[in-house]
Amino acid sequence: MPREIITLQVGQCGNQIGGEFWKQLCLEHGIQDDGSLVDLPNNATSDDRKDVFFYQSDDDKYIPRALLIDLEPRIVHRLAFAHKLYNTENMFVASDGGGAGNNWASGFRQGQEYQEQVLDMIDRESDNSDSLEGFVLTHSIAGGTGSGMGSFLLEAINDHYPRKIITTYSVFPSWEDQSDVVVQPYNSLLTLKRLTLNADAVVVLDNTALNRIATERLRIENPSVDHLNSLVATIMAASTTTLRYPGYTNNDMIGLLASLIPTPRCHFLIAGYTPLTSPDATAEATQGIRKTTVLDVMRRLTNNKSVMVSADTAAGCYISLLNIIQGNDIDPRDIHKALQRIRERNALSFIPWGPASVQVALAKRSPFVQSRHKVSGFMLANHTNIAELFDRVLNQYDRIRSRNAFLDNYRREPMFADSLDEFDTSREVVQNLVDEYRACERADYVDFGCTTTAGNASSSTMASQSSAAAPSKGSTTGANSTKSQRVTRT
Repeated sequence: MPREIITLQVGQCGNQIGGEFWKQLCLEHGIQDDGSLVDLPNNATSDDRKDVFFYQSDDDKYIPRALLIDLEPRIVHRLAFAHKLYNTENMFVASDGGGAGNNWASGFRQGQEYQEQVLDMIDRESDNSDSLEGFVLTHSIAGGTGSGMGSFLLEAINDHYPRKIITTYSVFPSWEDQSDVVVQPYNSLLTLKRLTLNADAVVVLDNTALNRIATERLRIENPSVDHLNSLVATIMAASTTTLRYPGYTNNDMIGLLASLIPTPRCHFLIAGYTPLTSPDATAEATQGIRKTTVLDVMRRLTNNKSVMVSADTAAGCYISLLNIIQGNDIDPRDIHKALQRIRERNALSFIPWGPASVQVALAKRSPFVQSRHKVSGFMLANHTNIAELFDRVLNQYDRIRSRNAFLDNYRREPMFADSLDEFDTSREVVQNLVDEYRACERADYVDFGCTTTAGNASSSTMASQSSAAAPSKGSTTGANSTKSQRVTRT
């Protein structure tokens, strides 16, 4: 029985990424724009599981298990007009259509105002699932709707569905270029707190790295938003391959994440893909076709140039590493030889307190998509130097917070009307996350965890007593702790 996944596309960035993601999934499953199926190619067979991300309507059309959510109508209406694929009842646009004005606090407040409507949509999709496994959220952390409303939805879903897995594909801003959104350090920090406390896994996608890959690897001089969204959609589709074309392992989300996230807080993952091809035909023609082998693909996946995050993977160490190798005629002996060669080279550094192993899963190719390469690969890894990215967020935040710059729009919102303590709390959470990732590089990391646990023992006891005295619907942090423990145990 398939374990269904509901996708939430929040904000302009989230909906643009989601649109490309569904376009890719439709290609791989032979689904046309109206939801009908195309015929299989000659002599081809397909044992895919469409039901994970799609369901069938009464006329046998396939409809995505997707919610399109935005506070302004432009992108949602464009997707609805371009494709007859989506369920129009699953599209939410704020009644005034004014957006969040790149203000996290405004997006969060409007999420609270519209929570009943959005949660009703989620409940309807959940009831339409036989065995719902979890949720996927696509958004940006730097704007207003994707960061603010996305943060509220993370908390609400965690409270509403405490035993379901929440995975996000979160786009981080580029700190190297001058941005029109001067408050993006504030928005990013506030969102990072919710991603740390309320998500089970966060696939980090960095605009700096995406631009570099589009320019250097795909040879596109001036990458557009569509080019970058296509890269993200490639990562999203590749990361769900084993769920949609199941093999012997990693057939569900919890199986995919369990070995990647040994400790609950360190759940920020980096992704890589090779070989990349450009949707731009002229650029693709200049790339040429090279010979791809399992060893070549696995070597390239750990190369910094293939990683979608602007953090140096040569520094720090891997906590865990999973390669998904795609191809129809891959000999398992080639996998064994490639792993042996990588081990002999001793090029990868792993944590001193855990197993130093590269996990490999084999995945089938879609019969509906013709690839120019015999072998392709996707990497999902947990790496300690992801903390470098969070350090940049903290540095940018400290720079403008020290001058109390651009805070007037936040003070107009209820959360910040009385004080700015939420900023200080969020900074503390993100700093603790950085410290924990740095501690993972040391052999005494287990002692670090014990010290943290002991230090919080008294406050945890007080929280438990308070909860017993005044029962409530459920603590967000407590719900996430339950889920995280379950992922680790599996």
